[in-house]
Amino acid sequence: MAPAMAEAAASSRSRSHLDLVVLMLVLLVGGGEALSLDYYTKSCPQEAEAAVAAAVKQAMAKDRTVPAGLLRLHFHDCFVRGCDGSVLLDSSGNISAEKDGPPNASLHAFYVIDNAKAAVEALCPGVVSCADILALAARDAVALSGGPSWVVPVGRRDGRVSLASETTTALPGPTASFDQLKQAFHGRGLSTKDLVVLSGGHTLGFAHCSSFQNRIQQQGVDPALHPSFAATLRRSCPPNNTARAAGSALDPTSSSFDNTYYRMLLTGRGLLSSDEALLTHPKTRAQISLYAASQPAFFRDFVDSMLRMSGLNNVAGEVRANCRRVN
Repeated sequence: MAPAMAEAAASSRSRSHLDLVVLMLVLLVGGGEALSLDYYTKSCPQEAEAAVAAAVKQAMAKDRTVPAGLLRLHFHDCFVRGCDGSVLLDSSGNISAEKDGPPNASLHAFYVIDNAKAAVEALCPGVVSCADILALAARDAVALSGGPSWVVPVGRRDGRVSLASETTTALPGPTASFDQLKQAFHGRGLSTKDLVVLSGGHTLGFAHCSSFQNRIQQQGVDPALHPSFAATLRRSCPPNNTARAAGSALDPTSSSFDNTYYRMLLTGRGLLSSDEALLTHPKTRAQISLYAASQPAFFRDFVDSMLRMSGLNNVAGEVRANCRRVN
């Protein structure tokens, strides 16, 4: 087969595979009103998705940490009460919202969602949910960083409950063991494969010293760390460090969505204990090796897993006029 024909055939297979995943999501998700590809066809113009992408692109031009921030916002939203935009709500009165829970202390890029929401409201007021805007923005953040793109099924509703107390049990931390990570994913209907794939989102972003200090303590460096990498981390985060901005990029190409994260893991340069935990089982280690060798395989599976995660749909709720507060 000629290279051009082979490429076309591969592209066709990839599109067919993605179409099947989206169709399954449209048919199966939620148990109530399903997400769909044409949810806003009559109620909001196509320009709405373009408005979200423009808001993401504008923010990225000024701050290269925005993609990691948006992707992490979407993850943390979906893992607490489903993908319902509850992470976007501000604390109110004596109620402390998710964004103020300990695992979410370093979340950022909320303003990008605010800007996108304002742009969409100008096109079709009261129609598109904040939860959908966040799912679209996370997709755009990945695509604009050099990663894959995909069609986002929409129709999510915005939740009215957001509790900081739920974040500590719902969100696995940077020191989580393999069993803890697996439990968190399986409890949401996501597989161990999804765990390894979605951990690849760590190809974007930055971690503060507190997230990996346990691996470079004075009394003993984690033997799984490559010695030179451990030394670099200790210089960045010396004992008794109090600089809030100190830390390390999650991988050397932390502004580009690629497969470097997996290659770093295999050479003892994975940053977090939760990353290293993925190497402790033969099947997940083999999956990491596959993605380290093949960026296209990672991209393909990342799209599938993102569609499954973003289908954790809370069918009850509203469409907020302001993403920071309930109507």
